Amino acid sequence: MNSSQIQHFDYIFTGTGLAALMTVYKMVLSGKFTDKSILLLDENAKKTNDRTWCFWAKEETLWNSVISKKWDSALFANENFRRNLELDPHQYNQIRGLDFYNFVFETLSKHPNITFLNEKVTDINELETHVFVGTEANRYTCDYLFNSIYTKAIVQNQTKYPVLQQHFIGWFIKSNNEIFNPEQATFMDFSVEQRGNTRFMYVLPTSKTEALVEYTLFSENLLSKEEYENEIQIYVRNLGADQYEITEKEQGSIPMTCYPFWKKNTKRVLNIGTAGGWTKASTGYTFKNSDKKSSKLVEFLQNKNPKMAAFHKINKFWFYDLLLLDILYRHNELGSSIFSSLFKKGNPALIFKFLDEETNFIEDVKVILKCPKLPFLKALFRVIFLSKQT
Repeated sequence: MNSSQIQHFDYIFTGTGLAALMTVYKMVLSGKFTDKSILLLDENAKKTNDRTWCFWAKEETLWNSVISKKWDSALFANENFRRNLELDPHQYNQIRGLDFYNFVFETLSKHPNITFLNEKVTDINELETHVFVGTEANRYTCDYLFNSIYTKAIVQNQTKYPVLQQHFIGWFIKSNNEIFNPEQATFMDFSVEQRGNTRFMYVLPTSKTEALVEYTLFSENLLSKEEYENEIQIYVRNLGADQYEITEKEQGSIPMTCYPFWKKNTKRVLNIGTAGGWTKASTGYTFKNSDKKSSKLVEFLQNKNPKMAAFHKINKFWFYDLLLLDILYRHNELGSSIFSSLFKKGNPALIFKFLDEETNFIEDVKVILKCPKLPFLKALFRVIFLSKQT
């Protein structure tokens, strides 16, 4: 194939996960990119309900029409106590992956400057004047590339920054008897056996008989499928389920790390989503972070000749996340006590504000002082030493 046959675009997105779709959708809404050609490349056609996103919010969001369920209350529990968290002024919101994909693609399909191709990316090569992208079927070039294809090896092959996984299997359950409270999500239930890790149950009920029940760990290594599923069975039985059917299953593993992905950004290539460090490192939460960063990115792209390497700005929350990850990496068994100390007496609205990276320094201190002091002081010295080397 000669160069005249290679199709050129202003922007190419390699991978069409949450970050890419949010960004392109907001580019459309802005009305500022109608003269720009945009190509989305992904080997996944986005036709299945492959994940569930949740986030808390106080105000209406762009995504209100695809929220499938809202909760005003959440439960936090461990083996010793249970606390009902009134979320006001927040609500906890659930969005099904397929509903989100359909919503975004319906809008994108109305814009002739946007192309989606179901192709697997095999090669990305940045040149002085453009970026070359190869797929199994074709070749393309672009002025700017946004990559959200996560390369696990980049993070796994370094030892400077701790890497945990938020890994889980979830069952969508329909029970023969009423065992769920549809008005309350179970945010974290640490009453399950910890076995030297940070392990909890996460329950999103949609009716008295239906819920997503997810067994989740923040730890370094994954389990066998049977281990997750055995724990779900035990938990559901303890809730009082006589008989139930599993209507759907989901599973995932989200990297939790403060690895500086932004150092891989260059003049014409910007890593976004998990590949760009858009996942909240200390919790694995993706939706709210991606929502904020995609808005900033769309604004950033309206600058003349944007330099992709200049997009990322480090902040204090990166250090806070690094502290927690350092502790959980070295002492994974401390997760339950750390999160319990936060939620036992802490103000839920303030904690969520902190996790959303919206607190001022005084509020930061109020939250952090709820945590066990000694592990955080030890981690602080290690992080200060590490940051001097960064």
